[in-house]
Amino acid sequence: MRMVRQPAVAGHFYPGLPAVLGRAVETLLDHARGVAGPRAPKALIVPHAGYVYSGPTAARGYVLLEPARAGTRRIVLIGPAHRYGFTGLALSSAAAFATPLGEVALDHTIDDRLLELPDVIEADRYHAAEHSLEVQLPFLQRVLDEFVLLPVVVGDATPQQVAAVIEAAWGGPETVVVISSDLSHYLPYDVAEAADKDTVQRILDLRWPLPDHAACGGRAVNGLLLAACDHHLQPALVDRRNSGDTAGDRERVVGYAAVGFTETATTEGHDEQS
Repeated sequence: MRMVRQPAVAGHFYPGLPAVLGRAVETLLDHARGVAGPRAPKALIVPHAGYVYSGPTAARGYVLLEPARAGTRRIVLIGPAHRYGFTGLALSSAAAFATPLGEVALDHTIDDRLLELPDVIEADRYHAAEHSLEVQLPFLQRVLDEFVLLPVVVGDATPQQVAAVIEAAWGGPETVVVISSDLSHYLPYDVAEAADKDTVQRILDLRWPLPDHAACGGRAVNGLLLAACDHHLQPALVDRRNSGDTAGDRERVVGYAAVGFTETATTEGHDEQS
C-alpha cells in the first residue's frame, strides 16, 4: 500500500489548523481577485516562502486558475530541493500529499515513462521535508475542484532535463504546470529590486538559462522557459515584490514573482522569507 506524505511545514510556513488555514488562503485570494491578469494559464511561476511573506504574490498567480477550475484536472508541480543535494529530478511514490485541508491524490499514470528519462528517480526522502511543493497545495485546494498531482523535486539538473519531464507530462487543457521558485535572496532592498527586475525581464523574454543565484528555483524555471519556447507560450507578469514589501525588514530581503504563461492562438490550434 502506498503511503500518504504528511505535512512538514504546517504551522510554520502556513497555519496548521484547517479552519485558520482555510481563512488565510481565502483572504489572500480575495485580495488578489479582481486584479487584471492573463487568461487561464498553461503554466505558472509562483513563490514558496511563508505565507506572511510571499502569500500575496502566490495568490495573484493562483486566482488565474479559477476560471478553468472545473477543467483543470492535473497539476505538474515542480520545485527546488532545499534539504538535500542530489543530481537529477525526484518523483514520489506516495498515494497522496496531505495538508490540513485534506489529501491530494498523486498521478502515477506516467511514472514509467518519466523514469525512463535520464536522471529521473523515485525518491521519497527528497519530498518528505521539502516545503517548495507543500506550500502550493492549500492554494491549489482552494482554487481548483478535484485534481491529481504530479510532484517533482529538482536537484542538480539541466534545463533540458527539466524540460523533458515537462514535455512528457504536458497533456492537454486538463494539465497545468506550476513552477515553485523565489527570486533573489538576502540582498538589501534596492539591490534586490534591481536584480529581480532583471530576472523577471529575462523570464518574460524567455531568455534561459537565468544567471546563477537569480532564483532559488532557477533550474525548474529554466526548464519551463525552454518548454515555453518550444510550445510558443506567452508569459505575463502578474506580481513582483519582496519580503521588504510584506513582513520583513529591508536589509536582507527575498524576492517573489508570479508569472503566467498562456498558449497562443497558434499553439491552441494544434493537437494539442524562502
